[in-house]
Amino acid sequence: MYMSTRGSRYVKVKANRRSPRRARSALSGLLAGLVLIGGHAAPVAAASVGDGGAGGSTVWLCHPGQRASDACRSSMATTVQRHRAPDRVVDRGLPARQPVDCFYVYPTVSEEPTLSASLEITPHVRAIAEHQAARFSQVCDVYAPVYRQRTLTALLNPGGYTPEQLREASRIAYGDVVRAWHEYLTQAEPGRGVVLVGHSQGTGMLRQLIRNEIDPKPEARARLVSALLLGGNVLVRKGSDRGGDFAGVPLCRSERQTGCAVGFATFNATPPADSAFGRSPSVPDPTGGPWGPDYEAACTNPASLKHNHARTARTLVRTDPVPGLLGQALRVMYNGAPPSADTPWVVPADRHTVQCVRAGGAHVLMATPTPGSSALTPSPSPAWGLHLADVNLALGDLVNLIRIQSRAYVHSHQTGR
Repeated sequence: MYMSTRGSRYVKVKANRRSPRRARSALSGLLAGLVLIGGHAAPVAAASVGDGGAGGSTVWLCHPGQRASDACRSSMATTVQRHRAPDRVVDRGLPARQPVDCFYVYPTVSEEPTLSASLEITPHVRAIAEHQAARFSQVCDVYAPVYRQRTLTALLNPGGYTPEQLREASRIAYGDVVRAWHEYLTQAEPGRGVVLVGHSQGTGMLRQLIRNEIDPKPEARARLVSALLLGGNVLVRKGSDRGGDFAGVPLCRSERQTGCAVGFATFNATPPADSAFGRSPSVPDPTGGPWGPDYEAACTNPASLKHNHARTARTLVRTDPVPGLLGQALRVMYNGAPPSADTPWVVPADRHTVQCVRAGGAHVLMATPTPGSSALTPSPSPAWGLHLADVNLALGDLVNLIRIQSRAYVHSHQTGR
């Protein structure tokens, strides 16, 4: 395990070797603690979900103009591990400029004891960008706004807040994201392509953004290279690649297709009945999205977009520790310490094949360990499946997809096709 310091130096630190049972116990304690905090947080949260900062500039977690503090630009040195074979290190630098941009919205990570997070770049927020978004800097210039998301406190204790407070918190979170999107558009070159990348709550924000700001606007749609909407139930009409969340943004079915969306929720067993992932909601969507039995959750296999064959995913994992509750949940998923190496990134020896399947009334990306590889444990519960691995399990495939799509986008705009 390593921790980064200034410049390109890395300091090796000793990993926490707690057993999976102790990690699960610690996770349960953290869950209980957050619920307890959430139970007392409603009055504070109610006072903190106003429009403060609505007229100000976006706080950027990642931005090409702030390279010194950019959470999405760092060493890409990667240790490739294989069973019964020596490790090898691959280290490719980052170019100064990429042909397209990425607009990344992170998942629920804030452990602030309020309903809505602040606009502070906390260690939790920075860590998730490093783990999920930084690798995309190999293929795009990454923009990532800080937004006042609904916190883990709110997620773990929804009964501690009134429906009006929850709706207002969601409105404020989306308001920050759409404001950042408009600010991005004023800064980007006219006609420059953009990839949307989101996970979990971030995907929820981007589903709304596409529905409101991109899908109904031909000029905005023409700039969309693709949208990676992971772990967030993008909906399509049953038997179709569109017609649910979006009318003009279909699912991606080839690597060279642009203006399309990739979406999936990862499991390694049939989703239980109480899992919300991989299913169309049975009650109205408060954001105005589709719902009901005429729709299903999208699943596009990042390792085999066209044919959905079972293929080995190209897993990439960041090796520095993740703070807080998420770090504990990852220890449960990995049955101990996450994969580690002396470089910032690792391709673990344990690999998984992935394939979209319909099981238990859900449509999900099923991950199966290859021979000799260890299985992952659903975390924090079976209902979540491998939600914590949605991005990294096939991160190499997703980065390669954007590399190919961005070339296709640039070529089509240069030739006028």
